Amino acid sequence: MPYKTIIFEKKEKVVWLSLNRPRIGNTINLEMANELVDACLAIKEDDEVRVVVVTGTGKVFCSGFDIAELRSVAADNLKQMNPASLSSNAVAGLDCPVIAAINGDALGAGLELALSCDIRICSQNAHFGFPETSYGIIPSGGGTQRLPRIVGRGKAAEMIITAEPIDAAEAYRVGLVSRVVPKQKLREESEKIAGKLISRAPIAVRYAKEAVNKGLDMTLPQGLRLEADLSFLLQTTKDRAEGIQAFLEKRKAQFKGE
Repeated sequence: MPYKTIIFEKKEKVVWLSLNRPRIGNTINLEMANELVDACLAIKEDDEVRVVVVTGTGKVFCSGFDIAELRSVAADNLKQMNPASLSSNAVAGLDCPVIAAINGDALGAGLELALSCDIRICSQNAHFGFPETSYGIIPSGGGTQRLPRIVGRGKAAEMIITAEPIDAAEAYRVGLVSRVVPKQKLREESEKIAGKLISRAPIAVRYAKEAVNKGLDMTLPQGLRLEADLSFLLQTTKDRAEGIQAFLEKRKAQFKGE
């Protein structure tokens, strides 16, 4: 697809979305945010897509929001045209699993974009942080809400309030990322994870993601009810019957998303 600030690459059932403003740290401006929104809408309409991988070109994943553009946006328009919020919400709204292949620093809006993904892996050189308070602002693309849900209130408060970044090892220790790999192995590792996800029953994967994400905003009884409802719906699918049959026959299941 002909985008200016991102690269849309579809390989069979996997879409790679690469932020492509490497000369300025892949900073997110309104144009990139709108292109990410458009790309995510296209993915939702494509039944073949089973996994999305978000990454960056060049040396960093995303160094944040385009500060130069921020100065030109009127304060009363920022709420409606916030690039960080637009891009993060677009990615978070995808039904299929999304992998963040973090190839370098993920700061500010870049970290918010990574937080909107379901699985995060990073290269050893990556750093993570919210520098916003040092600019007189706060994260505005979901960072204050998504980070505590992933690393806990204490660590999130420390990162957001102090504006001090953490390295890849610390990100792994606190659960911000699930794997740290050499930079040259990042794409290979992402492809391995994507391959595993593709081999799973697509409806079950989609419902599992829904149960986890929606359940975080529910009480435990409400979450358990949601889990039970989704589990019941899966009992009527052909994939469920195929999964059981494949297990009994000791063969690889051939799921069709039905």
